[in-house]
Amino acid sequence: MQGDKTLPGWQFATLDEAKREAEKWADAHIIDLRTNEWIWDNLTEERKEELRGGEPVYRIAVNGIALTGPVFAYLEDAVREALHIDDAAVFNVRTGKAVYVNKRPYEVYQNDRLLRRHASLDEAVADAKKWAHAMIRLEGRVIWSNLPYYRVFQKDRQIGAFHDPYEAIAFAKTFADSSVVTLHDEVLWDNRQRLQFWAWTGSADPDAIRAFVSGTMGLDVVSPTWFVLEKADGTLGDRSDRATVEWLKKNGYAVHPLVHNQFDGKLTTAFLKNAKARQAFVRSLVDRAADLGVDGLNLDFESVAGSDRARFTAFVRELAEAARARGLVLSIDLPRGSIKWNHQTAFDHAALADIVDYVIIMAYDQHYSGSDKPGSVSGLPWTEEGVREFLSYGIPRSRLILGIPFYSRDWKLDSAGRLVGNRSLLLKDIPALLAERGVTRAWDDEFGQFKITYREDGHTRVFWLEDETTVAERLKLARSYGLAGVAAWRMGHEYPEIWETMVQHK
Repeated sequence: MQGDKTLPGWQFATLDEAKREAEKWADAHIIDLRTNEWIWDNLTEERKEELRGGEPVYRIAVNGIALTGPVFAYLEDAVREALHIDDAAVFNVRTGKAVYVNKRPYEVYQNDRLLRRHASLDEAVADAKKWAHAMIRLEGRVIWSNLPYYRVFQKDRQIGAFHDPYEAIAFAKTFADSSVVTLHDEVLWDNRQRLQFWAWTGSADPDAIRAFVSGTMGLDVVSPTWFVLEKADGTLGDRSDRATVEWLKKNGYAVHPLVHNQFDGKLTTAFLKNAKARQAFVRSLVDRAADLGVDGLNLDFESVAGSDRARFTAFVRELAEAARARGLVLSIDLPRGSIKWNHQTAFDHAALADIVDYVIIMAYDQHYSGSDKPGSVSGLPWTEEGVREFLSYGIPRSRLILGIPFYSRDWKLDSAGRLVGNRSLLLKDIPALLAERGVTRAWDDEFGQFKITYREDGHTRVFWLEDETTVAERLKLARSYGLAGVAAWRMGHEYPEIWETMVQHK
């Protein structure tokens, strides 16, 4: 600086470089930016005394507020006084400009106690190394510590701690589902498994599909209802839409159209018995899927006769081989069922798991429209038991997806408490019902949900509450068992907050 003026570029890496420049100017001095100290000048003592006899123009301020005390005529005197005050500035009262700032942004703490501040990181580190349990903060953020600042977790269990972030990450990479977390709970790195979010549209309408998908968060796979076994001779019913495929893929979604059998057992039996019909159906389906550019197919054949078990497995194998040859992923939807009578059904879980890429547990309709007593559509204990049973079939966790309901079932009872009817209750309609009706809530341990009771048209109605809490519990269940993801039946039945909850547990 010359007097209280400096120029751009008058900053130097070494004192010698700074001196060589300063010696070219009269009344020059050098400030060490590591300590904010006045360390060299080319003023004689006589010149300094002459300046001290001039007009007092230098005042000290902190945070823009001038301190009471002397006003200095000679800048060095003001600088040396300001050195005793953190964040003090010296300003010229005539020009109103700050000509020196004793900025000390590096704060040294021991535990949570501030020890002192420093102008440079090197000085702060040298000071902090003298103390146990020390850390350095810059603008409130810890940037150095002699504690292991980087902690390694596997799931929620700490398994290591490091001073160096690269060492922490290298260690964490040797463990699945791990993360590197700072002492201030900031996630620096992780390889934690994230749940895939699948959802069915329940519709083939392009406008409905776009509207449904646009209301989601974190969605990965979309399954439009496009393909159907039309006739027993293998005729393919096709309601697919190329523009919808292009729109979904452009927006980052994988497309796995649903393929169903009209839930017609007789039709399906006749189809499965006819090898030529199966071949025709598989060929038409896979060719069309490949032509559309979809990513996979989702097979949802229901109401299949137990006597068709072997033929159904053979059909799925034929479809999987053809799909794989065209680069298509194949998933299959299987009812929650029960291991006690699984051998009597059409679904050989162990065999199917070796054939398809993903198995989706339709973990809903525990109580359905044909049930003879009220109950939850998907009690949480029943859901978890189903997960354990599917795993017992040998289905890998990485290929198992948990189906979750976006609906409940509303049961109508007469004055004697007998069941007289029921209706589907969509998730999006539940909040208004709760707000508008005089309802009572009672916790039901059997289902792990609230049982809601209210009156309508002289009848008692009951249902088991599905909301953000139950959806979150189902996602936690999927995570706790290390499943690949969840699949929602279906989009359009929910309200927006459901997706906000889901993405928090992804």
